Amino acid sequence: MPRLRYALAGAGARAQMYVGAIVGAHRERAELVAICEPNPVRAAFHARTVVDAGDPAPRIGAPDELEALIREERVDRVIICSRDDLHAELIVRALEAGADVVVEKPLTIDAPSAARIEEAVERTGRNVVLTFNYRYSPRNSALRQVLQDGEIGEITSIDFHWMLDTNHGADYFRRWHREKEHSGGLLVHKASHHFDLVNWWLRSQPTRIFASGGLRFYGAENAAARGLGERPSRGSHDGGDLFELDLRKDPQLSALYLDAEQHDGYLRDRDVFGEGITIEDNLALVVDYASGATLSYSLNAHSPWEGYRVAVNGTLGRAELEVVERGAVLAGDGLHPAIDPSLSGADGVTGLRPEGERLIVQKHWQEAREVPILSGTGGHGGGDALLLSDVFAGPGDDPLSRPADWTDGIRSIAVGIAGNRSLETGLPVRVEELGIRLLEKPALR
Repeated sequence: MPRLRYALAGAGARAQMYVGAIVGAHRERAELVAICEPNPVRAAFHARTVVDAGDPAPRIGAPDELEALIREERVDRVIICSRDDLHAELIVRALEAGADVVVEKPLTIDAPSAARIEEAVERTGRNVVLTFNYRYSPRNSALRQVLQDGEIGEITSIDFHWMLDTNHGADYFRRWHREKEHSGGLLVHKASHHFDLVNWWLRSQPTRIFASGGLRFYGAENAAARGLGERPSRGSHDGGDLFELDLRKDPQLSALYLDAEQHDGYLRDRDVFGEGITIEDNLALVVDYASGATLSYSLNAHSPWEGYRVAVNGTLGRAELEVVERGAVLAGDGLHPAIDPSLSGADGVTGLRPEGERLIVQKHWQEAREVPILSGTGGHGGGDALLLSDVFAGPGDDPLSRPADWTDGIRSIAVGIAGNRSLETGLPVRVEELGIRLLEKPALR
């Protein structure tokens, strides 16, 4: 079987999963022949991974060379891992140059660029795959199975609460994500994962969104109000600030960012209480669906623990999923303490909060029962490996319809884009007002 020829557009930390898959588990199906990246240090980092695995060095080019790279290196597919606001341009250019696309979520950050992608896909007839790895996490797949089997009847409402802790959540306020013009804010960049899960669980489309929220913890004004005093613009590296990120302590982050900043000035470790943050850290939404169900959603980006709670109400009962990915962020835990999503039950107790996952189904007039969650090894309980298999080997006949494409990407960002508009206006927003179409596809059955 011939190996498909891949190009990588955007060579930051996001790209590591794909490069690792190409030189590892899927090397018989894929080869990385080109890297399109403006920063030579980051491009060289991933090129070394390819060479160290025994493959020829990929050709490196600047962003304006994407079409030439696709043409001259006979690229079949482009993997896009760039900054979110650059996705649409790169997707359209890759499609027009004759390549299919694999793109990290979110698809894009606003309605006009989403419409450009829709038009380009229809005009070129090429494919765009979205990598929604949360669908493949065994716990989320288990909930989909329960709902798909009709165990709780017709779904009437969903309560969904996501907690980002002061380790992971804070990180969105150090990077380019903190600027809404680049990320679309957490409603688009982060919550598109969550909205995709709800769309997929419900097998329906969002129709109307009302949002409330603001920047209430991070940022200079909040720091001043709490009397935090003068702060450096980036990590001081003196070890006295629990919100500080010291890039020197992580070899990969140091190689990708600290060693690369001389070329583009990008700082990966800006102060979370600094000036210039334009995204929210507390958010709440009400979303109506075509099916008649309603979603109530909240996101907190400064919680002392990390995880999420989902409760799905139906005409026959209720399903509840609780996931504790990290029971507490403690002083001295290090740069990014590992989250093990395979933990369950009483194992991994941190303080009084057990890390793990639990899915409970309770029908009317019956006792509650726990649904087994069969986790594998690796990221997201083995879900990442399943996703990468679908990306590189091609999706099989999946009864849970987990493989996603650009139409799923449109549906997920539609909630966040409408939510951002609602934040601006203080009014509910109908998806049809955004100027993008939510196209049906066979997976929505």
